[in-house]
Amino acid sequence: MTDPQPSSGFHMADVRRKALTERRAVAVGELRAGPVGYAALVERTLPKGDAFAMAEVAGLQGAKQASVLMPLCHPLSLEFVEVRCVPVPERHAIRVYCACALTARTGVEMEALAGASAALLTLYDLTKPVEPALSIDAVRLLFKEGGKKGVWLHPGGMSEAEQAYYRPRALARLDGVAATVITVSDRAASGMYDDASGPALQSALQALGANVRLRVVPDGVTPLADLLREEAMAGTPLVLCTGGTGLGPRDLSPEALANVATRHVPGVGELFRSASSAHTPLAWLSRADAVLVGEKTLVLALPGSPKAVAQGMAILGPLLAHALAMMRGEGHA
Repeated sequence: MTDPQPSSGFHMADVRRKALTERRAVAVGELRAGPVGYAALVERTLPKGDAFAMAEVAGLQGAKQASVLMPLCHPLSLEFVEVRCVPVPERHAIRVYCACALTARTGVEMEALAGASAALLTLYDLTKPVEPALSIDAVRLLFKEGGKKGVWLHPGGMSEAEQAYYRPRALARLDGVAATVITVSDRAASGMYDDASGPALQSALQALGANVRLRVVPDGVTPLADLLREEAMAGTPLVLCTGGTGLGPRDLSPEALANVATRHVPGVGELFRSASSAHTPLAWLSRADAVLVGEKTLVLALPGSPKAVAQGMAILGPLLAHALAMMRGEGHA
């Protein structure tokens, strides 16, 4: 028996299995007020009162009401909203920003856009008695951050002042870092199938600027342990393994790491399991692990599927540059 067809062509996105992450979005737009309207705005002489103060209140309300205005938006408990009205005298314009932030399973860009739009409409409403020839221009998302995709910047770019004020938090880079990705799999080592997890890890690290090479070993303690010793002897600072972290009889990557470990880094595996459980409760069966081999090589063992690799990099990627800096003795800044 097939499921009944939906009654409409739209639906609210199911975010139940997405991870909770810190999310922030900033939207921007401009009111073009002309010389007369601009002067009344900045001198606060409009007949209805102080437009900037009222626009800030309206922007706060607009951000909080986004799910009421747009039916498919998820209702969100916003943890931070800031509305700014910045005069731009050379264009006789008021540039309006709305920043929204919270920890959630879905993004907050619609709330930022709703806040900016409400603030702009309020400026329009208060200014039109003295200048009816107004326009609202270029309302857009400036940037958003959080979730597995990290930071997204609008192709239109940001000014130096916007960069300095909002400071978008991109993943820390690994430019020039030598890294090795090791696929741990009997079938991949024997050529029975084309490995997809290793190349996925390689691409993710290369996107952060690392110089990455791929290696493949069969399951078991000795092959991986020997290769990890080789990488440590070569001075490779970062090694990511994929595969061998389950409960199968040949899933022995954590044992290989323990065989060569100088120090254990237990929080990495704990973080991976806790964050991954938002996607599936089976994450608690993973034996993802991390160790130091010698004092200069950090080794992480992740599950052996492209999906798990993508989730693992989204969870652990923000830690890598800082972990390597700590290994180099650069402290906790």
